[in-house]
Amino acid sequence: MKQRYRFSEPFILQSPLSSLETTMASDPKVHAFDEVSKHNSSKDCWLIISGKVYDVTPFMEDHPGGDEVLLSATEKDATDDFEDVGHSESAREMMSKYYIGDIDMETVPKKRAYIPPKQPQYNQDKTPEFVIKILQFLVPLIILGLAFAFRYYAKEKTE
Repeated sequence: MKQRYRFSEPFILQSPLSSLETTMASDPKVHAFDEVSKHNSSKDCWLIISGKVYDVTPFMEDHPGGDEVLLSATEKDATDDFEDVGHSESAREMMSKYYIGDIDMETVPKKRAYIPPKQPQYNQDKTPEFVIKILQFLVPLIILGLAFAFRYYAKEKTE
């Protein structure tokens, strides 16, 4: 006698990975910044984006911007780099496959405030510099004027 099964709810086949993903999502590993920053090569690349750590090594060759873009975002919080590009919704959804845990924000170095380079003091008395610039312009003109005057004078004497 053959039995027929009836399901009141749709049957969903779960892969062995789905229970692992659920476990990872419910109990993410917390990584220190020093640990994450060691993964900075094309063969082993981890990124920090929005407080989460992603192992993007399998995605290096497939990234539309190339692996250089991903490598330049290592060893720092790459959130601003990621957001500035304006990634699509599908790119954001794709990130879940590479998620490996959270970052311990206490270990991430604080962003340094921008300190503009020191400007040289404004020298109100620029007379030596000004005189040199004037001389660089006037000396060739004086030489040229003297040459024309000499030629004109020499031409009048011969006539």
